[in-house]
Amino acid sequence: MLLKIDKSFGVSAVKNRHEENMPKNQGELFMSTTLADKEKTLLQVNEFVNEPFTDFSQPANKKAMEEAIKTVRLSLGKEYPLVIGGKDVKVGGDNWIISTNPSKPDEVIAKFAKADQKLAEEAINEASIAFESWKKVPYTERVQYLFKAAEIMRKRKHELSAWLILEIGKSWAEADGDVAEAIDFCEFYGREMLRLGQAQPLTPYANEKNKLHYIPLGVGVVIPPWNFPLAILVGMTTASIVAGNTIVLKPSSDTPAIAYQFVKIMQEIGLPKGVINFLPGPGASVGDYLVSHPKTRYIAFTGSKEVGLRINEMAAKTQPKQIWIKRLIAEMGGKDGIIVDNDADLDSAAEGIVAAAFGFQGQKCSACSRAIIHQDVYDKTVEKIVEKAKKLVVGDPQDNNNFMGPVASKSAYESILKYIETGKKEGHLLLGGNAIKTNANGYFIEPTIIADVDPKAKISLEEIFGPVLSIIKAKDWQHALEIANNTEFGLTGAVYTKNRSHLDQASNDFHVGNLYLNRKCTGALVGVHPFGGFNMSGTDSKAGGKDYLLLFTQAKTVSEKV
Repeated sequence: MLLKIDKSFGVSAVKNRHEENMPKNQGELFMSTTLADKEKTLLQVNEFVNEPFTDFSQPANKKAMEEAIKTVRLSLGKEYPLVIGGKDVKVGGDNWIISTNPSKPDEVIAKFAKADQKLAEEAINEASIAFESWKKVPYTERVQYLFKAAEIMRKRKHELSAWLILEIGKSWAEADGDVAEAIDFCEFYGREMLRLGQAQPLTPYANEKNKLHYIPLGVGVVIPPWNFPLAILVGMTTASIVAGNTIVLKPSSDTPAIAYQFVKIMQEIGLPKGVINFLPGPGASVGDYLVSHPKTRYIAFTGSKEVGLRINEMAAKTQPKQIWIKRLIAEMGGKDGIIVDNDADLDSAAEGIVAAAFGFQGQKCSACSRAIIHQDVYDKTVEKIVEKAKKLVVGDPQDNNNFMGPVASKSAYESILKYIETGKKEGHLLLGGNAIKTNANGYFIEPTIIADVDPKAKISLEEIFGPVLSIIKAKDWQHALEIANNTEFGLTGAVYTKNRSHLDQASNDFHVGNLYLNRKCTGALVGVHPFGGFNMSGTDSKAGGKDYLLLFTQAKTVSEKV
């Protein structure tokens, strides 16, 4: 039976889905529907609409978040197991990965059992066993797990945000956006599987019955980053399993606690054992072992260029008894620039630059780390940027009045401060440039702006991944575009101009996977801005787009003589 997405509910119905007399979301529908009615329910799936962000200016929302933080704080410091084949696996001795609060490094968020290569082997084997049955589960049933997970995350949005605030230092708004994106991935990929799960249209041919359908790849290794430790983890994981694959999930050692919250949700909704195997462990031993394993069919990775290239090299080497070419789905960061032309709205440009440079402490692969400004408006634009950045408040993100929190870890803190010292020699320090000392020794750094930077300077070309903005003067429009393209990366970029021909040229010649015109270069939305970059920014995976699930499948054609 062909499944058709019913758009009769319309966007307005979905936006108001929590109001009385409005259609339930898909998770609620599946939770309340009998097995006999599941397929019928799928025929009435709502059109995808992005999860709305929480308005914390509303007293009720503010109070709910404050209570969620208090609740999560009561769970801090606990010990958690690995999950292999649906079973909790505890590791004795001192083999723990300890997650701490970057605002208060002495505060332990959680302790996680640390896997070794023996346990990695066990996890791969359990995933392989589970794959034999999971791949046969109808795609209409696999989709239901995603919709159910989305509904639980929606109900626990503030609790999940609280984990992000405490474990990795996200502000309320950034944490809420992370959770909303995770919900979006579940909802979007569920709907995409309903589209791709059907037999695909082919050209008719006399006396033959032909069919093309997508089948899963096999066992995947999912390696998410610490900066979007729920959204990106959920995106790579749900894309994997809804397509029929099973996975070994190796979370970042900086953010295993929020990863475990998602694993618990998937257990709660009854996902079969072994479909997701949770395996915190060192990248240099466990990560390498998983990537190199002959049973690993693909790797979904988001992280640094250096680690991504290492994974690419290891995955490309054929192991004994390996019967396939491994697939790598990688997003590896960027060195993103915003161009300000001489006819741009300077207030809008300055606002976009500051938001994109310093949101979540500049720890986004899409963050604006370079402002490339036409010489005619350089001084005026720089003045506006500095003026706006001076107003940013830095502090513990448990307080919603703070725009910026700490950077992720001691190693990130030290690396960023070294880049700032280099930047002081390569340009003129206009703002910040210092660590912020706190009683709790948190990893806080001032928003830092360095002007008059040479396009080929170290801080202009290398990814810093912190609250550091380099400002570069361009002689004219063409020069600005040349500077924007002079890095090895190609993830995001933006242009502020009123010149239509310049916008058109940028659309063709600004070599990034995600280009934004007259808006900031961060804030990609699932389904709206399919996300992924060129060159050393990765494999242009286009997460949150209609091509993404194809990366986790392979097409099979069946032809029958009739």
